[in-house]
Amino acid sequence: MRFRIEHGIAGGLLLLGTGAAVFAQQAAGPVARYEMRAETMSGFGAMGAGGGGLGAAMSMAMGGAPKAQHMLWLDLGSSRAAADGKPKAEHFMPVGAKLGKSVLLKTPVNKPVEPGTTEFQRPKGRMLIFWGCGEHAPKGQPVVIDFSKLAAGQIPPGLWTTAVPMDRWVSPSSSRTYGTWPGDDGKSARPDSSLPGPHRVVSNYSPELAFTLAKDFMSPLNASNSSMGTGATLLRWGTVPGATGYYAMIIGGKQAPKGQEMTDIVWWSSSASRQFGGGLSDWLAPSTVAKLVAEKTVMSPQTTTCTVPAEVKAAAPDYMFGTLHAYGPEESFAYPPRPADPKVKWTPEWTARIRHRSTTGFLVGVEGFSGMGQGGTQEPEKPQCKPKKKGLGGLLGGAVGGALGLPGTGSGDC
Repeated sequence: MRFRIEHGIAGGLLLLGTGAAVFAQQAAGPVARYEMRAETMSGFGAMGAGGGGLGAAMSMAMGGAPKAQHMLWLDLGSSRAAADGKPKAEHFMPVGAKLGKSVLLKTPVNKPVEPGTTEFQRPKGRMLIFWGCGEHAPKGQPVVIDFSKLAAGQIPPGLWTTAVPMDRWVSPSSSRTYGTWPGDDGKSARPDSSLPGPHRVVSNYSPELAFTLAKDFMSPLNASNSSMGTGATLLRWGTVPGATGYYAMIIGGKQAPKGQEMTDIVWWSSSASRQFGGGLSDWLAPSTVAKLVAEKTVMSPQTTTCTVPAEVKAAAPDYMFGTLHAYGPEESFAYPPRPADPKVKWTPEWTARIRHRSTTGFLVGVEGFSGMGQGGTQEPEKPQCKPKKKGLGGLLGGAVGGALGLPGTGSGDC
């Protein structure tokens, strides 16, 4: 199976009206694609990312915050089969990564799910959708979705954004042979792990990859939230060097009486238009973020505040959990490099890229905690909280998917 490079365009385009023919470069898919995702997680997310335990809990109870954590995900996909039928792949790291000589990329073994292990339950209650920064929600909000009126397992039309499609990451389904890390080796990136330096990936099912990274993990997001006299909530954060844009989401709820199931799920997005989910909870390319900033779907890198409308808190009096993303830079590599002459066909053996982001989470309006992590440019004022794994995905996917009655929903990715 062969892969088409993200920016490669097969075939030629003839542009008329300029008096000359301009051709887009032909490109064949590489044998191997390698992807790295680097994230700095702060707040309660740092606890879920490896900063938890009794020490972190005591620190939070004393008004502190767990130390920001570095997270790293590696994925190798190849159109080749393993030479001996036993896939092996190894990523050799610079000393600063603090991961030893190398980490092993494991090829997953698919295990069939036994029938009847997931019990479907029809969702109850409603979802109330708000969006945009401002003290009050504009006319037309919230959009209300009544779960009881949906067919079993049906996703409400228009719930997920179509303006920000999910990126086509390396995966088992897109590869003949696939390897991933972290695995079961007990290793993970540390708060003091550093990425710049030479990297080398060796396997028995792809060409050898070698590249040098220049950019390190992003600084932690340092944010706070406070109530305003109007009932709105003011979110504030310090700028993160290298950030290309910011995006905030809050999910909240109102509990039904007598301990019954939640009656309302409230979902708010900082986007100026109704844009939720999709690629917004992913590692976005700088070019994509620039477009989204221009469309006011993502806040600019100069933005440091956003006001959550009072109607959001009123609709979710029992809890409000927020996540803030700072999208970051990207580095890309290929061998052989793309020819400068667009008329020369490009047939790379491999491509590699790394994308960055910084993420934090918080509980809106909780007293008695302060601090979201170290390294920001603004002092925190309120407690913070964060789900496990890749940002908001684990919590958001489970909450929204569960509310919609979709078994097994939840990507664990933001």
